[in-house]
Amino acid sequence: MKTTRRASLKPRKLPQQSRAQQTVATILEAAALVLEAKGADGLNTNLVAQRAGVSVGTLYQYFPNKDALIVALSKREQAVFLAEAEGALNERTGQSALKHLITVSVRQQLRRPALARVLDFEENRPAIARELARSKAAFRGVIEQILAREDIPPQPDVQIATDDVMAIVRAIVDGAGERGETDRAALEGRVGRALHGYLGIADTTPAKPRTRK
Repeated sequence: MKTTRRASLKPRKLPQQSRAQQTVATILEAAALVLEAKGADGLNTNLVAQRAGVSVGTLYQYFPNKDALIVALSKREQAVFLAEAEGALNERTGQSALKHLITVSVRQQLRRPALARVLDFEENRPAIARELARSKAAFRGVIEQILAREDIPPQPDVQIATDDVMAIVRAIVDGAGERGETDRAALEGRVGRALHGYLGIADTTPAKPRTRK
């Protein structure tokens, strides 16, 4: 019985010299621009190479196919996001850490919304999800540490609560991205209310008086 060999999504080689690193960075940014303009269906290595100003042969020195480009680009975006998310652990309280996490999650989605929407969809594909599992596990670890803070109500099951927090943030933020929302403050407020309600954090904000018509 003949087995089908899975195409590699890993880079063919890692750039060592600064010039090679710049070439890879240029290729990835070109891939991002193509995804923003044409979506995943319009992404191909010829177009990316042309946009990057390099030969297809140069592109293939680093990336064997377009899925490898998507994986590398997702890792680039997730590295930026994770660095910002880890800043939440420097906050003095769990609730301020949670607010920091909400802020960077919304910022990540609305910074380049078209790119974020495409990558969100592509990252759900099993082959790509496997390649990104490590970075997602790191983000999960940040949430677990926030939920362990003293001012966050204890949860019946921290593992389930962590998964739920990730799901709530992603559902609301991704939905806003799909609708083309641009109001960061309003979006952060909705995510905050959802997480506070789920975690049992008391809302200490005084209610605004209703105006009579």
